[in-house]
Amino acid sequence: MNSKRMKNLHPYVPGEQPEDRVYVKLNANENPYPPCPEVISSITGFVTSHPEKLGLYPDPDSRVLHEAIAGMLNRTGGVLARAVPEGKQCRPAEQDRIPFTVTPDMIYSGNGSDEVLSFVFYAFFDCGTKLVVPEFSYSFYPVYGGFYNIPLDPVKLNSDWTLDTVKMTAHEKRNKSGIIFANPNAPTGRGLTRSQVREMIRNTRSDKVFVVDEAYVDFGGESCIPLLAEFPNLVIVRTFSKSLCSAGMRLGYIVASPELVQAVTTVKNSLNHFPIDAVAQVAGTAACCNDAYYAGCAGKIAYEREKFSAFLTARGWNVLPSQTNFVFAEKPGIDGGAAYRKIKEQGILVRHFATKGIENYLRITIGTPEQMKKLCDAVEKITDC
Repeated sequence: MNSKRMKNLHPYVPGEQPEDRVYVKLNANENPYPPCPEVISSITGFVTSHPEKLGLYPDPDSRVLHEAIAGMLNRTGGVLARAVPEGKQCRPAEQDRIPFTVTPDMIYSGNGSDEVLSFVFYAFFDCGTKLVVPEFSYSFYPVYGGFYNIPLDPVKLNSDWTLDTVKMTAHEKRNKSGIIFANPNAPTGRGLTRSQVREMIRNTRSDKVFVVDEAYVDFGGESCIPLLAEFPNLVIVRTFSKSLCSAGMRLGYIVASPELVQAVTTVKNSLNHFPIDAVAQVAGTAACCNDAYYAGCAGKIAYEREKFSAFLTARGWNVLPSQTNFVFAEKPGIDGGAAYRKIKEQGILVRHFATKGIENYLRITIGTPEQMKKLCDAVEKITDC
């Protein structure tokens, strides 16, 4: 009864969402902090003051939200961990300052960056033409490749787990296809500098879209938003799920030229004219208007990340340098699956991938200081076994 297309689908497998036990949940790169109080009050105020709006369709173009996103990016430079709080809002660190004004027509938003990525795949990558990706990266890329019949051309990482930018650009030229990668990358946590990405774009085809997925950049990477002034074929994908403490709300967006934003909007309007509900638009707008709170959360997570990385290193773990809200690490001599199970037995969930080449590594989300203390106690026990 199923269509032939169903045979090519290999669904994404998310981190465990347990129901039978209360775990310290450090397996899905969620933010351990709640949204700012203004987000909560905006939601409750909207629902209680305007209940009739829940029976009406929301703004299909999310205009107020897009104005708020653009404003937040201009104020923070696109990297919250380094943004300097000034009251409820921020000013960018000098190294992150954007040399132009991001405008609302440069923003497209959708139901989480996963939906946004789906529309990006459909709008810019051709069926049957190999798309260049890193060998180890966000595991939704091959899902969408299968969904849209876009074969992937995975390029091996360097020995230090960084992206092999030379090979990736060479493959892109050969395939005449386009390119997509996360920066910083997942699950490795390693990032390219803006200069490295600029060099990549210069060495790839200008008539194909170049996609940089910045889901984790707010925790200390270098945003490529400034490169939009140089490269009209650049598309940057971002999310509210990580640094804006809103994985449960489902909001993602792209920053790109108005022309490319319009192309993705056309795809959206061909599927669902009203993708973001009214409550999410109100909450997302409030979050963007209170960026200093989220800069504080990102800074705390970056601090705990470095502290935890040092803890693991001192106990003989191999820990990759991270610019994200997680670390990617292995303990020589201990099977990754066994380490994952031993930590789970102590009431803590981390992420283990059975994929060949990274099967002994754990991806560990950074939580609150209290959560990380519990994790360190658990790690001490498996280190001694």
